[in-house]
Amino acid sequence: MNVDKIRKDFPVLQRKISGRPVIYFDNACMSLKPVQVIEAVNEYYNEFSACAGRSIHKLSQEVEDRLEAARKTIQKFIGAKKSEEIVFTRNTTESINLVANSFGFEKNDVVVTTDREHNSNLLPWQLLVKNKGIIHRYVKSSPDGTFNIESFEDLVSKDAKFVSIVHTSNLDGYTLPVKDIVKISHDYGAVVMLDGAQAVPHKEVNVKKLGVDFYAFSGHKMLGPTGTGVLYGRYDLLEELSPFIVGGETVEYTTYETHVFLKSPHRFEAGLQDYAGIIGLCEAAKYLQKIGKENIEKHEIMLNRAITEGISEISGLKILGPRKPELRGSIISFILQGIDHHEIAMLLDSNANIMIRSGQHCVHSWFKARGIPGSARASLYLYNTREEAEKFIEELKKIAELR
Repeated sequence: MNVDKIRKDFPVLQRKISGRPVIYFDNACMSLKPVQVIEAVNEYYNEFSACAGRSIHKLSQEVEDRLEAARKTIQKFIGAKKSEEIVFTRNTTESINLVANSFGFEKNDVVVTTDREHNSNLLPWQLLVKNKGIIHRYVKSSPDGTFNIESFEDLVSKDAKFVSIVHTSNLDGYTLPVKDIVKISHDYGAVVMLDGAQAVPHKEVNVKKLGVDFYAFSGHKMLGPTGTGVLYGRYDLLEELSPFIVGGETVEYTTYETHVFLKSPHRFEAGLQDYAGIIGLCEAAKYLQKIGKENIEKHEIMLNRAITEGISEISGLKILGPRKPELRGSIISFILQGIDHHEIAMLLDSNANIMIRSGQHCVHSWFKARGIPGSARASLYLYNTREEAEKFIEELKKIAELR
């Protein structure tokens, strides 16, 4: 993998702020965009910015063709059986909410999650507890931060109807044993959805091999435009869902009293879609496929290992999650005793243009349960370099000396 060549595709990395280059380590929040994606978005606006599916003229047909090509690209990108199993959404959050509100949950139905879920995979279930009387259980992590498979099986065996679990955690980068989770869930008759927002950009994901029923992810974390996302669903299950956002483009026809919905996936894509974004998302998927997810994952672990080793000698520094870098993929989330996590982020930014995230990373429940105010989180991607990692280590050591 030629990182120097890759970096030339990203305009943000060519910038200098206050005479210094940008070191972007906030990829778990948002990835940068390559010129190929930017040009694909601009092409729509410059050359065929019309509606899809509503008109029969040439520009409309061009949009329609590009959208269906994008759907097939994403199908292959995640190993789905057919393109009709790909629903375009705005992000992972909307994808999860779509399923939570369309699955037809009833009072006392049991939903199982974990203690490390992003708010997007926690709040929908809390609202269903309040509004429909479902039962929400969650699996507590093992002391070392890994997934407790025995506790999970114990919870699922007690009449669980649905399991909704993060694939790779944005808290610490830990990837859960999702293949085992899916098998155990199915053995007990539960349907499974995975939150793949942090997995799809960084590792090979094949929904058929995983055997998962629903899979949600976002475009903005995988080099794609903001406001784009995907819900994969097994076609038979999608056909059983009742759309929870309805309107134009979801129906074959209506009368004043009745309606007939289109088949999946169109019945879930109400209103005018982000055509430019979806076309850009298609280019992002192609870009990642060309480089190879295995190459990206190896590169990120190499950088994580270098950073972990470099900061391990800093006194009072604790890395969240498993100690081994290969178990944390692209994320180093840490606490530095004596210095607030927001202060660390601000100093890295002001001193060296090193851009990380600080806070509770939309996993407030995990932090509050442990009485931890928050953490500083460096998250890596395919365009980051060993030199940037060394600069990060150097600057963090300087900050630690301020205590």
